[in-house]
Amino acid sequence: MIRPYLAFLFLLIASVSPAQDKKQPNIIYIMSDDHTTQAVGVYGGRLATLNPTPNLDYLAGQGMRFDRVFATNSICTPSRATIMTGQYPQTNGVLDLDGELAPANQYLPQELSKLGYSTAIIGKWHLKQEPAAFDYYEVLDSQGEYFDPYLMTKTNGAWPNNKIQYEGHSSDVITDRTLAYLQQRDKTKPFFLMHHYKAPHDMFEYAPRYEEYLEDVEIPEPASLYSQPYYGSDATVGNLGKLKPVIGTSVSDRHILRNYVETFVNDTVRGLEGTHLAYQEYLKKYLRCVKGVDDNLGRLFDYLKAEGLWENTVIIYTGDQGMMLGEHDLMDKRWMLEESMRMPFIVHYPKLVKANSSSKLLINNTDFAPTMISLAGGEVPSYMQGKSFANTLAGKTETDWREATYYRYWMHMIHHWVPAHFGIRTDRYKLIFYYAKHYLPESDWKNFYWEGQLRSLGYDTPVAWELYDLENDPNELHNRYNDPAYKEIVAKLKADLLAERKALNETDAKYPEIQKVIDEHWED
Repeated sequence: MIRPYLAFLFLLIASVSPAQDKKQPNIIYIMSDDHTTQAVGVYGGRLATLNPTPNLDYLAGQGMRFDRVFATNSICTPSRATIMTGQYPQTNGVLDLDGELAPANQYLPQELSKLGYSTAIIGKWHLKQEPAAFDYYEVLDSQGEYFDPYLMTKTNGAWPNNKIQYEGHSSDVITDRTLAYLQQRDKTKPFFLMHHYKAPHDMFEYAPRYEEYLEDVEIPEPASLYSQPYYGSDATVGNLGKLKPVIGTSVSDRHILRNYVETFVNDTVRGLEGTHLAYQEYLKKYLRCVKGVDDNLGRLFDYLKAEGLWENTVIIYTGDQGMMLGEHDLMDKRWMLEESMRMPFIVHYPKLVKANSSSKLLINNTDFAPTMISLAGGEVPSYMQGKSFANTLAGKTETDWREATYYRYWMHMIHHWVPAHFGIRTDRYKLIFYYAKHYLPESDWKNFYWEGQLRSLGYDTPVAWELYDLENDPNELHNRYNDPAYKEIVAKLKADLLAERKALNETDAKYPEIQKVIDEHWED
């Protein structure tokens, strides 16, 4: 016979347990600037043997690694706007580095606030306007400084004059400020925290304690740094290689106006030896910044465990896009090449995600916000164009998922000499169209539009297509666009690309000069 008070206790336990199971998780979204998959050990690339990210590798071992996650525009400001809005650039209006995201359009913290979360962002913001949709913020002023950075702080007056300077390397400072926030947060609510590092953004200024890290190590080099005879098109290498001296900032001394031999090597060394020395210096500086990020993540993870937050916190790690680390003799990002557009993406949440698992689901950064909203127990708003992949995190199959991801780089021949282009990537193929036009009228770009410099040197940027078969050519070394064996594949991909542009509000109806180029060269 069950006594009355025991029966009451059983009923109480039965009523409380489901509520405990449904407890909203905390969410920490961690993002570094320009941290690419090649420099994350768990992705198994050529740098994995250097063990650059033991703490991130540990996180992946406790959660899920995503292998096919892509930026829709591989440059800082547009990527961050896409993550904040769940929308493609034409819809959210942030097309390039000059874009701004108004508080009214900072959708992700707004949606999580509706679900009862306290919201905060600490570190790099880079979206110009005040991150006022967050309950709390401490963000770098624009790109911010690597050393002794100023943070614009919500509790220190009115934007943009609310700066406080902190002593130390930015990766250390940002972690310190995040730990301070976590200690002082409103503990009656679940929290959503965006924790953003400046590193390893160029020019790769690392903390002095890493000066000897990798000092006597030979960094593995990509073969395409030195040779790639079948890569590219008239738009990216030129007829008979004519554009090689002016397209894409280079590691070697190939580029006549910006290359890393001139940046990192003395004036007396050129050619293959100069390329080797420049690459070694470039990668060591970059990986020392990565090491600083990873060590600080170890500090953050230790804190979460000590405070009992590890089990009920969704931890997401990513970069704001990929990065060229010498592949194709290129540095920086912007390109629709794999190393540039692919983002690392790791998710830890023991209550849902199977340890040491992985996924090849084709994801882009419009999907990040919908997924976090789903994990918080909310419905994805209809104005977001991305989709939640929470089912994948739970080991289930997604329904009605995309078969291709769309990409567009809007800036033309600015900063790192990359031509404007768009395209789609499927599981196997990548089709890219270089259209050789800036979207702004000439009156807006004539003072910084670098193509004028090319013309003055006798160069021009033509229109061209590229096709890569990623199954047979994962390093994208052979442009197959004019190969008769791929004629039907090209035709289908073009039809898919056209349909994708219409469906995603990524057409050029507002840009008739670009549309004219597209119409004239679509069947080339």
